[in-house]
Amino acid sequence: MACRVLDSKRQEGWASDAPALTEHEDRWILPFRGLTVTQVQVDFAFGLNLDDKGAVRISSPATLGWVGAGANPEKVEMIPEQQDVAAGLSLFNTEVKLAVAFKSGGLRMVFGNGRLLRVAPDGRYEPWTATGRTAC
Repeated sequence: MACRVLDSKRQEGWASDAPALTEHEDRWILPFRGLTVTQVQVDFAFGLNLDDKGAVRISSPATLGWVGAGANPEKVEMIPEQQDVAAGLSLFNTEVKLAVAFKSGGLRMVFGNGRLLRVAPDGRYEPWTATGRTAC
């Protein structure tokens, strides 16, 4: 059974046009692959808007490093509640290659510029949220 959805321009389309959230035993693959970071937001959280089709908002400390850290071992801890997120500006205008939400509460995102963003689970509250359009 297919369902119909409205996009942001109020045009009707089929939900199958939207990427699907994929569930695995210990994680979900978020449907952000191929989207570009078109806006970085800073307040008491660190936010990434993705082509106006998705968004990630991080409210706990996060680590920004590199894929294959052997060549670039540097890691930067970002602390959103203190607005200590300047390193995250390097994600602007980069493509999301992979976004994984772990059932334990963590988040991992890989970007086209080689950056790796990790958010650890937090037992007290939700350290991050993600929104976007998915198939129903």
